[in-house]
Amino acid sequence: MSEVKAINLALQGGGAHGAFTWGVIDHLLESPRVRIEGISGTSAGAMNGVVTADGLLEGSEEIAREKLESFWSAVSKAALLSPIKRTPLDMWMGNWSLDYSPGYLTFDIFSRVVSPYQFNPLGIDPLRDIIDSHVDFERVRACRYLKLFVSATNVRSGKQRVFRREEMDLDAVMASACLPFLYKAVEIDGEAYWDGGYVGNPALFPLMEECDSRDIAIVQINPIYRDKVPRSAAEILNRMNEITFNASLIKEVRTIAMLKRLIEVSDSDLECYRDTHFHRIDAEDTLHSLSVSSKLNAEWLFLKHLKQQGRRTAERWLDEHFDALGERSTLDIDTVYM
Repeated sequence: MSEVKAINLALQGGGAHGAFTWGVIDHLLESPRVRIEGISGTSAGAMNGVVTADGLLEGSEEIAREKLESFWSAVSKAALLSPIKRTPLDMWMGNWSLDYSPGYLTFDIFSRVVSPYQFNPLGIDPLRDIIDSHVDFERVRACRYLKLFVSATNVRSGKQRVFRREEMDLDAVMASACLPFLYKAVEIDGEAYWDGGYVGNPALFPLMEECDSRDIAIVQINPIYRDKVPRSAAEILNRMNEITFNASLIKEVRTIAMLKRLIEVSDSDLECYRDTHFHRIDAEDTLHSLSVSSKLNAEWLFLKHLKQQGRRTAERWLDEHFDALGERSTLDIDTVYM
């Protein structure tokens, strides 16, 4: 029997695009070759992480996979009553984006001129109810099979807050996914928090400092490079969104790469940084043609499509790079992030 290798996952946020990450986790949980030791997630990545932790403590990898399926199915069912849907023409043409959806366009304009403190003063959030009904946070906090880290942005200081598994609760997860133009800031211990993607999408340092495995696989669902210069208002906003939510990750990876070089030169004993191996499971091929609006498309067909793409990508990545785990990085940082 081949060796089982432990890996850590760094999961980006990205709304419905998080279903791609669901597929990645689903395959890794199914594979007998790897074991997930730690997860650092933001927004949808955080949700995938807590659902996985809950399922692992409840019984097994198979139960974790079932829990993830149930969670994303509930997200899709909740969206059935939403006016934000694809047009019949988009459905006919196989276009998953919502750029021409009257509901999406109305909502997009409305959210840019009216604060959520005005249009949603009661803080109604169906996603909060879904998480609450699908995750037992007492189990998550007790799940010693998985180290879990969730990032949020402190509104007042602009600094990153990382919630560890031992302090995980519903508010921490919702803070990590709190887009400020959609929801009121989440208050935790007298501090207000927004989406963690602004300062850590996701945070890498907890995986290096607090996990035994030296292998970190970044599951990246926000495209880094675009061939075309955006010209329309929608294209410009889409590209700004992608750049913003990749900036913190790129900055952290660059800093770590520089630190690794300095440690090697100075012969420092900071092994957790020096010996870290980086890998990347990306959704470039799957999501490159999709606009930001598709992050709000929670149709079951779309979510299942993303899941299958995530599974295939993870399977291909594992087949190609399994031997490198524990030995070397497969991510060329200088090419991808520099």
